[in-house]
Amino acid sequence: MSRIAVLTNDLQGDLVNKNEERRTAVANATPAYAGFLAQMRERGHVVVHLQLINLPDDPIAERYDGFLPVQKGSPGAAVLPEFLGEGDVLVEKHKDSGFYETDLHERLQELGVDTVVVTGMQTQICVQTTAADAFFREYNVWVPSDCVISARQEDTARALQWLDGYCAMVAPSSEILGLIDETGSLPRKEFVVP
Repeated sequence: MSRIAVLTNDLQGDLVNKNEERRTAVANATPAYAGFLAQMRERGHVVVHLQLINLPDDPIAERYDGFLPVQKGSPGAAVLPEFLGEGDVLVEKHKDSGFYETDLHERLQELGVDTVVVTGMQTQICVQTTAADAFFREYNVWVPSDCVISARQEDTARALQWLDGYCAMVAPSSEILGLIDETGSLPRKEFVVP
């Protein structure tokens, strides 16, 4: 059983299609990102899709011109098919972090996971909060710099710098795959507080 899980965030129609910046960013990232997910599956690692589901009575859920996106069972809430694979796990969340009021931690523990590779959209929101919450739960956290997406590149750059300086190892997906192939695992970051 693999001790590594890839977590994706918010790869859903309503969220990706919110605006042209997001559509373009996701389209540009999809070939390498979907390829990375496929390669992780081939190596026997689980892929967990964190699916945002907005609750109708959530007063802080973002609405698009009065429309509440990603409602349970709606077509726009579905994870995009180009990122799905056989055997993938789906975990619904109602807030940005995949760990907040979900059973993600328990499910990862049942699978024997101690390392998470956090990916998806948006880097500065869902990726960042999920990675921090994983770190607080003592997971070894990695973030592939080419498998995170934001509508604005500067948001991704700022978030990756924060993640790398605090709770995660940040590296290109090719480096992550190389380390797994070479050692069978991913080393834990050694944190030094200045």
